[in-house]
Amino acid sequence: MADRTPRELETRAKYERPKQWMAPELLPSPNPEPGYAFRWIRTAVLGKSDPSNVSSKLREGWEPVKASEHPEIQLMETGDRPRFPDSIEIGGLILCKTPTEFIEQRNAHYQAQTDSQMTSVDNNFMRTNDPRMPVFKERRSEVKFGANSK
Repeated sequence: MADRTPRELETRAKYERPKQWMAPELLPSPNPEPGYAFRWIRTAVLGKSDPSNVSSKLREGWEPVKASEHPEIQLMETGDRPRFPDSIEIGGLILCKTPTEFIEQRNAHYQAQTDSQMTSVDNNFMRTNDPRMPVFKERRSEVKFGANSK
């Protein structure tokens, strides 16, 4: 009986639950890495493989993230043989990363395309302009609420 630990020295700290409820994440977020952006890429739809989507994203510069590099993301064994070993794949999505410079270059490319299309629309719209009834290209909108809004 002398080997028994006094009850006051026993602690339940390791058995306590979190103090605040948190909703579970469907897709966990990896710890940020400087200079890299993360994205979940579709590998399958309704259980059917989607290799064309994966290959286009890989050509775009996305690369699968290794599970060993992000141990904070807990994975369960699914039994399926993954296309990319040591990758983080959840429900037909694979976690990938790319340098932020690629993201900036892609955004600049699509912004240039958008600007070109808007210029074309403006030119076509203004072509029908009549000096007696001028058309103004003013791109702004406003939202008003209530009867006495200004």
